[in-house]
Amino acid sequence: MPTTPNITPPATNSGGMRMRQLGNSGLFVSELCLGTMTFGGSDGIWGMIGQLQQQQVDELVTTALAAGINFIDTANVYGGGASERLLGQSLKNLCVNRSEVVIATKVLGPMGASPNTRGASRGHIMSQCKASLQRLQLDYIDLYQIHGFDKATPIAETLEALNTLVQHGLVNYIGLSNWAAWQVIKAVGIAEARRLCPIISLQAYYTLVGRDLEREVIPMLEAENIGLMVWSPLAGGYLSGKYEGPEASEENRRAKFDFPPVNRERGSQVIDVMRGIAAKKQTSVARIALAWLLHQQAVTSVIIGAKRIDQLQDNIAATQVQLTLEERAMLDEVSRLPDEYPGWMLERQLEYRAHMQG
Repeated sequence: MPTTPNITPPATNSGGMRMRQLGNSGLFVSELCLGTMTFGGSDGIWGMIGQLQQQQVDELVTTALAAGINFIDTANVYGGGASERLLGQSLKNLCVNRSEVVIATKVLGPMGASPNTRGASRGHIMSQCKASLQRLQLDYIDLYQIHGFDKATPIAETLEALNTLVQHGLVNYIGLSNWAAWQVIKAVGIAEARRLCPIISLQAYYTLVGRDLEREVIPMLEAENIGLMVWSPLAGGYLSGKYEGPEASEENRRAKFDFPPVNRERGSQVIDVMRGIAAKKQTSVARIALAWLLHQQAVTSVIIGAKRIDQLQDNIAATQVQLTLEERAMLDEVSRLPDEYPGWMLERQLEYRAHMQG
């Protein structure tokens, strides 16, 4: 009886973008993911981040797809639903083959005034998944993520609702975002005990000026084979280098929306080292920041957002930057986390096993 051959997906796709397996799943995504927070904002926080409309969105999506990006991330709260609508229409306008893109969206934030139009309750998840599908003009979502931890809703209730969506064919895979290590591992245990669909990814903040994930989260992800999607890889633009030094501009997003938080004293030292490496390679500081992330074993995909084509192209070019072991060591040293308990104690106590490891 003939058997199905074991076909390994190519390391790169037709656009030359490296493909990576997302967690313990059969889903392969590009090492860069197009972020859509800049799509459709009008006022408030979303207006500060970006106000791109359909033509601009179509141009960015076209550029991303042409570069080999097959992964696009959005959320129901971005622009109050406008980001999903613009993305969905863009896929239609560009006649994108559905099987060739991986669409991820998220649920948690308020989508109305009622206390039941927010959070990770079964009711909110079920209604918002259907609303997201309508805005995106899709039949299913590839990756549906809980946008943050909802302490008011039992984790089991959230996971049961997500499992129902998968069973109904509305969602293929589930993930989390901005959860602590203990919260993720508790969810993993509940999913395994109840035989629910597994958690394959975590979306989290991780940069050269924000390496907190390395204390607890990354070791947990590696132990459980959960993929890592990185948001704000340039720390809200800080790691572009344009906010430090004599030529720093105050006309930027951080002047109005200073997020994520950055220790500027430590950050300026990191920027100095990055500038030296960038000058040697004749590339941008931003590309060095992205390249460092792409060299991290725990990282599956790095989410890049942009307002302009040239910004997006510059970020995409980071995939061609190779950091030497010496350069990576320099970046690791200048950005290293300060020692913290229990890390320093665990390291000390592991010494008695060091001689037994080859």
